[in-house]
Amino acid sequence: MTVDSQTDNATIGVFTRLQPLLARLLQGVLTLLAVSLLIFLAARALPGDVANMILGQSATQEQLDQLRVQLGLDQPLWWQYLIWLGGILRGDWGMSLSNGQPVADLLALGVRNSATLSGVALAVMLPLSLLVGVIAAQFRDGVVDKVFLGMSMVANAVPDFVTGTVLVALFATTVLHVLPAVSFIPPGDSPFSYPDALVLPATTVIIPGVMYLARLVRVAVIDVMATEYIQTAELKGLSPSRILFRHALPNAVAPIIPAASLVAAFTVGGVVVVEYLFAYPGVGSALVDAVTNRDLPVIQANVLVIASAYFIFNLIADSLAQRDEAAGQKQSKA
Repeated sequence: MTVDSQTDNATIGVFTRLQPLLARLLQGVLTLLAVSLLIFLAARALPGDVANMILGQSATQEQLDQLRVQLGLDQPLWWQYLIWLGGILRGDWGMSLSNGQPVADLLALGVRNSATLSGVALAVMLPLSLLVGVIAAQFRDGVVDKVFLGMSMVANAVPDFVTGTVLVALFATTVLHVLPAVSFIPPGDSPFSYPDALVLPATTVIIPGVMYLARLVRVAVIDVMATEYIQTAELKGLSPSRILFRHALPNAVAPIIPAASLVAAFTVGGVVVVEYLFAYPGVGSALVDAVTNRDLPVIQANVLVIASAYFIFNLIADSLAQRDEAAGQKQSKA
């Protein structure tokens, strides 16, 4: 076989491996374009007149018409959409209709705060779910395991706003009153400067995520512990802790990684409700305020960012799942 043919085969092999990812990327781009169109149309369908909300009830018809022309609202919807989409592609997110500030500046502040909240939640959620899942697996069918399964079912069935309300009642108002019920963070300040403001919102996000992932870890550990090579390790006299942490846990964690990426996607998308509940100054709160004020550029930008983040984490989850599937096929052939 010549060097050129080997190079061609290697190139074909790389393309074959990347083809599912490229197809997923193309699908994601088309999905985001469709989402951007839906966002645009939904924002335009909100009740109320933008010009009237900006100028107030005392504005004359001439002033209202002049502002509509200035904002481009007199143009056909398809042209307004193309102008907005072209600005997004150039990095121009427009100006806020409610305060006149650049949407990009408002978006950067909200994204930073939301990323901090999501990052803290995931940093606690992932290792804690491993710990809880391993403990439940070790005490399979025991009291600890049954209590965990019951709590996980409740935690995943209850909406986030109910969980957050219960946490506020327990730790901010009625019982202990040790944490703030409202996550006040001055504009421009880092959320890490106010750790107490992060505790309740992050905990609200962490609880269902931990319970869901821990159940997956529990099942994976139980399945791995029942395999032949674990039984062989037990016959060799290896200690239970070494069998668990050296042999069982690494094999149990691998299938959970795609699910963890999917949970991260749900976490990013789910912070909207949590942020609004605790008045946390992130993308979710900015979105709700923009809907209230009918601030179309801010609405469109925030929803598009949330959809993009959700797509990215879903893409990561799909890629990891495909990698695990390919590895499993290689092992079965071997």
